[in-house]
Amino acid sequence: MRLGVLDVGSNTVHFLVVDAHPGARPLPAHSHKAELRLAELLDERGAIAPFGVERLIATVRDALLAAEDKGCEEVLPFATSAVREATNADAVLARVKDETGVDLQVLTGGEEARLTFLAARRWFGWSAGKLLLLDIGGGSLEVAYGIDEDPDTAVSLPLGAGRLTAGWLPGDPADSADVKALRRHVRAQIARTVGEFSRSGRPDHVVATSKTFKQLARIAGAPGSGEGLYVERILTRTSLEEWVPRLAGMTVPERAALPGVSEGRAGQLLAGAMVAEGAMDLLGVEELEICPWALREGVILRRLDHLPEA
Repeated sequence: MRLGVLDVGSNTVHFLVVDAHPGARPLPAHSHKAELRLAELLDERGAIAPFGVERLIATVRDALLAAEDKGCEEVLPFATSAVREATNADAVLARVKDETGVDLQVLTGGEEARLTFLAARRWFGWSAGKLLLLDIGGGSLEVAYGIDEDPDTAVSLPLGAGRLTAGWLPGDPADSADVKALRRHVRAQIARTVGEFSRSGRPDHVVATSKTFKQLARIAGAPGSGEGLYVERILTRTSLEEWVPRLAGMTVPERAALPGVSEGRAGQLLAGAMVAEGAMDLLGVEELEICPWALREGVILRRLDHLPEA
C-alpha cells in the first residue's frame, strides 16, 4: 500500500510518501519538507504564535494535496514536542482539524523514543544486540535502550537543538558565558537519567538518528549523503570534543559553509553538538553509528505491524 506520513516536528514539517507492505522495507516515493521552526515560534506564554499556526495549516493543506496526487491510501499524521508542549496545543489541534480535516496525533516523549528505537532496531537487526539510541530533535532529546523491538528504558528530555538555541544562545557568535551556562544545564538534565541506563549494563551497539547527528558526523569526516544509505557513518566523542569549541567560535554563516550543514540548521548546530557531547560523555559512549531510519519510519513500521494478514 502507499502510505503518507505527515511529521509535524519542532523544526520541520516533513511529508513522506512510501510504498510499503508487511515484511518489506518501506520504499520512499516522494518527500517534501517545510521548515516552520515551531519550537522557535513560541511567545512569552509558551504558545505557538498566530502566524505559526497559519503556516502550519497551509503546510498541512499542501501535504493533503500531495497525498492525493501521489495516490496515498492512508495518511498518518503526528506531531512531536513543539506542539506537545505548546500552551495552546488544544486550540492549535482543533483549528488544524476544523480547517483541514486532519486529526494530528500528538506523540508523548516516550512514544517518540520507542518508535524511533523500533526503526533503529529494524534497520540494524537482532545482531546489534543491546541497542542504545540517541535522537536530537528541535524540541527534545530522546534516549532509549533495550535488546528487543520495544526498549526496556526510554526517556525524553527538553534538550532539542532549536529550543536550546532560542532560549540560551541569542548571540552570533555565541557568547562564551552563554555557552558555559548551557553546558551546565544540558549536563544536569542528562545526568538525572544516567542511572536508568547504567543499571542495564553496557550496550553492544550505540546508534543515533536525526539531522543534528548526521550533520555532526559529516563535519567530523563521515561520508556525505551522496555515498548512499548503506555506507557506515561513525561519530566519535573525541571528534565532538574538538568540534564544540570550534562551532562556538563560528558565526552562523561560517557554520553553514561546513560540509553537510544546511543553512536552515546552521544556527542550531552548536546547541545540538553540546547535547550530543554531553549525552555521549555522561552515558560513557566513545563512538556511535548514524542510523538512516528514525521516527517517521518507526510510525510506518508500527502501522504495517497492525495490518490484518492477507
